[in-house]
Amino acid sequence: MMARPWQGPRLLLAIVGALVALSYQSKRKTFILVYEVPVSDPVVVTTMDFLTTDFNKKNEDLYNFRIVRVLKAVKRLTDHLEYQVNLEMRRTTCLKSELTNCSFQEGKLYKKIDCYFSVFVIPWFEKYKVLAQNCTNV
Repeated sequence: MMARPWQGPRLLLAIVGALVALSYQSKRKTFILVYEVPVSDPVVVTTMDFLTTDFNKKNEDLYNFRIVRVLKAVKRLTDHLEYQVNLEMRRTTCLKSELTNCSFQEGKLYKKIDCYFSVFVIPWFEKYKVLAQNCTNV
């Protein structure tokens, strides 16, 4: 039994269509899991340490900031692990070169900010990368 002449191009068109659809789908983020995690989770703790250090390195303020409170931490699993964190930070009395025993600023130098971070995390390699950041003065 021979294939009809018009079936070849239709089959080729169907294959090309399927390949285009697959490549489009692979570029979209499909979330496998999204759920809130406790702040005490060890990966959240190390991610907060990274965020504090990274924020202070990039921030132009003369003083370091420290996390006051984590409002929410969400774990998103796609083709990678991502944490989305909402937190409050305050300016400390420590200058950039100082890192320990930093109390919070009061009076004229008091400053509190609310921040949202999205962080790419590979915890077993201690690799972190800030994907998005938005901080506003409170």
